[in-house]
Amino acid sequence: MSTENLPQSPEQPPRKPRVAVVFGGRSSEHGISTVTAGAVLSAIDRTKYDVLPIGITREGRWVLTADEPERMAITDRRVPAVEDVADSADGGVVLPVDPGNREVVYSEPGSVPKALGEVDVVFPVLHGPYGEDGTLQGLLELSGVPYVGAGVLASAVGQDKEYMKRIFTSYGLKVGPYVVIRPREWAQDESAARKKIIDLAAEHGWPLFVKPARAGSSIGITKVDDLSGLDEAIATAQAHDPKILVEAAVRGREIECGVLEFEDGPRASVPAEIPPPDTHAYYDFEAKYIDSTPGIVPAPLTPEETAEVQELAVQAFEAVSCEGLVRADFFLTEDGEFVINEINTLPGFTPISMYPQMWQASGVSYPELIDRLVQAALRRSTGLR
Repeated sequence: MSTENLPQSPEQPPRKPRVAVVFGGRSSEHGISTVTAGAVLSAIDRTKYDVLPIGITREGRWVLTADEPERMAITDRRVPAVEDVADSADGGVVLPVDPGNREVVYSEPGSVPKALGEVDVVFPVLHGPYGEDGTLQGLLELSGVPYVGAGVLASAVGQDKEYMKRIFTSYGLKVGPYVVIRPREWAQDESAARKKIIDLAAEHGWPLFVKPARAGSSIGITKVDDLSGLDEAIATAQAHDPKILVEAAVRGREIECGVLEFEDGPRASVPAEIPPPDTHAYYDFEAKYIDSTPGIVPAPLTPEETAEVQELAVQAFEAVSCEGLVRADFFLTEDGEFVINEINTLPGFTPISMYPQMWQASGVSYPELIDRLVQAALRRSTGLR
């Protein structure tokens, strides 16, 4: 029998990819991660993607949150928290660990768990340990869920400033003088560990910068001008990470450059310069996020300097086997040499963050930047690649 004259079922429109924006987390950068999530939620193309905001509290509980970016902004010099936008004080979200199932489940005590549908890609905007350092990336690999940004190894290396510098050196990228104090060294012989730092100052001079080895957003960093401030600086850094990094000052201009993964490979943005802040000793957390010290985009460099720092940024991206995005930070010394300070595999996406500003100046708008990152994640498989 012919079916030509039978009524036809209307074709269902294709389902939009579902993006879970995961933010907050257990690190000291929880608040900045929440601010970043608000910016991403404001800019992501809702006609192209379904969006599911998921917060991780400071205690590590995964929760559904309100899709209200305006509540995730810095207000009266206070950074927000996941708890400010959580839908419930008791409910929790569970991602699957079965690669054949991408169903997200929500449950509350005493209630039947509720399926929230499948997630096609995770956009993690967590900063610091337990999110940016390969831990979340490992969970997503086990779950078989694609995600934005670097994989497990590149995320871990990008978080640990010691091993980041070791890899840069092995690839011929110049880094500044530094020493590392591991927790076992400090526990076994404080005086010997402290002598390593004093020897660094004797060879390269003061000031020194004492940092947590595995933190970001300039949290826990102290500029130490002489021996009298050293012990307090060490204690401040160790409050965030038992492993600390101590760097000699590199005198030069601070230059940043963004790297973004396109269909044909990574490309570098126009660079930016971070001028010395007027009211801060250096470009610390307050200068970055509270007082919003503006950067100069594009950086006033010669064409040759611009081309060189862009090439070096891509080299750093490739050296660590990054994916998706990176912000690479350099010093341009008085001798005209670029010294790489660090990379950030999940740089800030707040409205005043340098990474989106550099790409905006390079012709990639904020919404397009987010779209390119999501599309790059969807093109990749999980697992070895």
